[in-house]
Amino acid sequence: MHLVTADQMRTLDRLATEKYGIPSILLMENAGRAVKEVAGQMLGDLRGRRILVICGPGNNGGDGFVAARHLLNAGAEVRISYFGDKSRAKGDALVNLEIAEKMGLDIDFSGNLRRLKTSLGWAELVIDALLGTGIKGEVGGDFAKAIELVNSFQTGQVLAVDIPSGVDADTGGCWGPKPLAEAVMADCTVTFGLPKIGLVTYPGAAYVGKLVVADISIPEEELEDCDSKTFLLDSHAVYWPPCRYAGSHKGDYGHLAIIAGSVGMTGAATLAAEGALRIGTGLVTVAVPESLNDILEVKLTEAMTIPVPENSSRAFGTRSLDQVLGVIEKRDAAVIGPGLGRNEDTVAFVLDLVKRLRKPAVIDADGLFALSNDLSILKTVEVPIVMTPHPGEMATLLGTSVSEVQSNRLEVALAFARDYGVTVVLKGAGTIIADVSGRAYINTTGTPGMATGGVGDVLAGMIGGLLAQGWTAERAACTAVYIHGRAGEIAAEECTEPSMIASDVAERVGDAIDELIRISTDKIDRRAKA
Repeated sequence: MHLVTADQMRTLDRLATEKYGIPSILLMENAGRAVKEVAGQMLGDLRGRRILVICGPGNNGGDGFVAARHLLNAGAEVRISYFGDKSRAKGDALVNLEIAEKMGLDIDFSGNLRRLKTSLGWAELVIDALLGTGIKGEVGGDFAKAIELVNSFQTGQVLAVDIPSGVDADTGGCWGPKPLAEAVMADCTVTFGLPKIGLVTYPGAAYVGKLVVADISIPEEELEDCDSKTFLLDSHAVYWPPCRYAGSHKGDYGHLAIIAGSVGMTGAATLAAEGALRIGTGLVTVAVPESLNDILEVKLTEAMTIPVPENSSRAFGTRSLDQVLGVIEKRDAAVIGPGLGRNEDTVAFVLDLVKRLRKPAVIDADGLFALSNDLSILKTVEVPIVMTPHPGEMATLLGTSVSEVQSNRLEVALAFARDYGVTVVLKGAGTIIADVSGRAYINTTGTPGMATGGVGDVLAGMIGGLLAQGWTAERAACTAVYIHGRAGEIAAEECTEPSMIASDVAERVGDAIDELIRISTDKIDRRAKA
């Protein structure tokens, strides 16, 4: 499914009107009716239920007035609190405001915050139609105070119309004068046509609650052909082959080289290897500093190891280069970086290694740190590269702050992929995959329980394993990220978020793949019956 900016959604609305003759007021009517339907799903029988609709002067408020009308007709007790200058209501929003007045709906135009507080105490459901997708920057004045009051509402549920008020539809940014006034914290958000990027990008995604995408009669072909190159990464966007060829052998499923480990960091190499094996890689070989080989031999049962010359810090160094290049040359892909260490000789080793790569590779962790010393090397590499930074590592690569990276994660990932010709996996809640063509995917799986050491090493191994199996960089990154997040969710269900560890995620990769196989099989069955 496409994800769109506010401008792209407005273009789709305009196309529906200008190309197909669908009146814009009908789109608003459909939106408001969808809000009423979702309210019914949240409350059950609407008769006698107390519902407060908070409207602003724009089209978002117009949607709210339509919803209020339909809720009244369904037997609900409805109050409307209006904030903003009434004279600013124009077009379709004004028409629906006037209809609500003529129907005798209880509308408070005073903008009085005390009255709002009283109404909040009365309501079972609050519908947020205050600010829509056009908001940019910090919300101030009475709008911020109204948002703060809604967020202090404890007696019922909150339903946001199109987007929680205060969330930037394009970036997911939220900038209020204080924490409770940044954006409305919704239990559910009903958005229209297509989901907006800010609804699935943090921090905005944290305010959304359950996301419902409602059809408001924009033609399906326009939704499918819109000019957005950003997509939702969910089970519908990921495909896993339902079965393996009966006559296949381990050599058919790739051989991955993992260049990882240093004193105190052998676990990183182990977890990367386990991630690669769990994703179906036929063979995995871990190259490790020679003095650490015995440790890895004990820790790794299914993977092979190769001891390589090390430097005085018992880490990879320039004297390791020739042998490591030979190891990679005989394999199908490589993972470079987990637990390598950061001494000068190791950094020099990584830079020389990347310059001479002839096989697809994942660069992670300390490999990324080394590249931050000379990113121009990436422009000389002619094989697919997947880079897997978390926000701190991306900030180091760009010489900026974590807050700058997090303020517009999508654009940061896209710009890096474009500038350096790589596939970027910008990790975090709502991991973003961006490729050299300008396409981007925002992941829907994962859990806060994955905020624990070693989880990124598992992911690096998984992506590398799919590269070794011949998958494209984009497909390998998207599939591994989705499965990795889903495995984390399964681990959290079984182990709890505080107690889960990286190996728990690796152990549940098979469960996540099994889900995908069943989904893929269902898709094939449906197509066969069509």
